[in-house]
Amino acid sequence: MPADTIFALSSGRPPAAVSLIRVSGPAAHDAGRQIAGSLPEPRLAAVRELRNPSSGELLDQGLVLRFDSPASSTAEDIVEFHCHGGRAVVDAMLRALAGIDGLREAQPGEFTRRAFENGRIDLTEAEGLADLIEAETQSQRKAALALAEGGLRHQIELWQDRVLGLSAEVERAVDYDEDEDSVDSGVVRDCAALAAELRQWLERPRAEPLKQGIRVVAAGPPNSGKSSLINAIAGEERAIVTDIPGTTRDHIEVPLALGGVPVVLTDTAGLRESGDAIEAIGVARATALMEAADVLLWLGDPSEAPEHPLLIKVHAKADLPRRASAPNGSIAVSAVSGEGLKPLLEEIAGLAEMLLPTEGAIALNRRQARHIGEAADALGGAAEARDLVILAEQLRLARAAFDRLTGRAGVEDVLDALFSRFCLGK
Repeated sequence: MPADTIFALSSGRPPAAVSLIRVSGPAAHDAGRQIAGSLPEPRLAAVRELRNPSSGELLDQGLVLRFDSPASSTAEDIVEFHCHGGRAVVDAMLRALAGIDGLREAQPGEFTRRAFENGRIDLTEAEGLADLIEAETQSQRKAALALAEGGLRHQIELWQDRVLGLSAEVERAVDYDEDEDSVDSGVVRDCAALAAELRQWLERPRAEPLKQGIRVVAAGPPNSGKSSLINAIAGEERAIVTDIPGTTRDHIEVPLALGGVPVVLTDTAGLRESGDAIEAIGVARATALMEAADVLLWLGDPSEAPEHPLLIKVHAKADLPRRASAPNGSIAVSAVSGEGLKPLLEEIAGLAEMLLPTEGAIALNRRQARHIGEAADALGGAAEARDLVILAEQLRLARAAFDRLTGRAGVEDVLDALFSRFCLGK
């Protein structure tokens, strides 16, 4: 347990109707009594006069809650003050707490970090809480909540129990069986089955597209209507539109939410050979963006459309007489009249959903997937082992990968980066 006691405003910045100030650590209850006079029973709220311990000045009247270690969010003693949310009240309360010996203001994410270090949550739950704080769409919120509520942690515990059982069986055989070259076929099958299950998890849609947005790139030759289409979808003038070919020389990104799905629309330079050095750089970037696109909108000749797994052929400028009929397989769209925008957006959203986890499902981030992949590789090696000692070592490697996944070992390098994403009082 840390020797010091921390405090911070844990609600939104004032002014507000109510502000929550949290104190956590071994001196939390004593600090609470110095300010509130007395504390209520654990987990019961009570109205108290809140006074400055050094002067006795009345600061506010509010609710006080007490939580006893280890049955608290940080596994430490906690006191919460629910006071009026004016700036003067909050500032006075924070100054009073800062004047108490042994208390200091918390660092960003320090409450959650203590919860992790004290075993209240594991690293996957902490990552879920960070994602929940940053969630901007309903899909992001639901995916983050699945992690924060321990969905992945419970699954990892099941995997760990299976690996521990296999390890115990193999270690017993190493210690007591005379023939160390004899490997139980049942253990081999179980290792192979668990490796296959982990690889199935790795094939699921990942968290990054959900957090960063599905990359939807509009591409095609100059003056094909890309910028006008981006502006029409965004509902504002984000890209410059002229009749002069080569106007767009660099890509423009527009983050949107389509039906709750996060999307990043990207306008690119028109694809053509150019002697202009700057435009040539834009064309090269456009080509790279097309290759990296999750969904590609092609506004050029359908017969010249590039190969892409999620391609939408757009027949732009459909309001012009010479563009009245759209080729088969293309969606006719007019940025001027709005014709075709709704079916185009529905098509984009439908393809985007294919790349996202189903609502409420657990979506692995890059770090989690890496460690699950390490465990799957180790179990795959165990399934191929023909020597008990090698089999035992592969199972040990699988257990170590799970420990890194939950934060039990080998994650010091990621902790500072993770908890710095949290706000001051979280």
